[in-house]
Amino acid sequence: MADQATKENVVDLLLAQHEEIRHLATTVEKNHGKVRKDAFDRLRRLLAVHETAEEEVVHPFARRAAGDGSRVVEARLEEENEAKGVLSALEKMDPESADFEETFAKFHRDLEAHASHEEKEEFPRIAREATPEQMRGMAKAVKAAEAIAPTHPHQGTESPTKNLAVGPMAAVVDRVRDAIGKARG
Repeated sequence: MADQATKENVVDLLLAQHEEIRHLATTVEKNHGKVRKDAFDRLRRLLAVHETAEEEVVHPFARRAAGDGSRVVEARLEEENEAKGVLSALEKMDPESADFEETFAKFHRDLEAHASHEEKEEFPRIAREATPEQMRGMAKAVKAAEAIAPTHPHQGTESPTKNLAVGPMAAVVDRVRDAIGKARG
């Protein structure tokens, strides 16, 4: 479990989430049946809330923090948009199908590349440019954004404005959908 300092530093918080994402993706890829399905559901939810929080809190700071921040952030947003489309397609597939396995394997590689880009290009800029107070404030803002974020991918909402406009209603719909799915078993 992350210690208190990790929970208060936005970069450490995001890195811990990246590790959880990596773990879940590997679990999906290496397992079958209920283990695969449950891991995929947790991964999908974590990715949806994680990316929403990055789009609302982290990317805007990174865009302002460095001279070529816009270029770096735009590349990440393109990756996130594509990933949301693939994740939506995966949600509709039978997790035991060959199509799922093939699509997920590529998705997993792309997901790893995306996380690596953030970790090498974006997070160091944030750590360098943000004050300790900003790092703590962004960690709190990320947690708040994740608490109310949609739990399923919504392609085309990769900006703070679009997330704020579409996100609340999508989050309600997603959470109702999740509750109904859980009730059905």
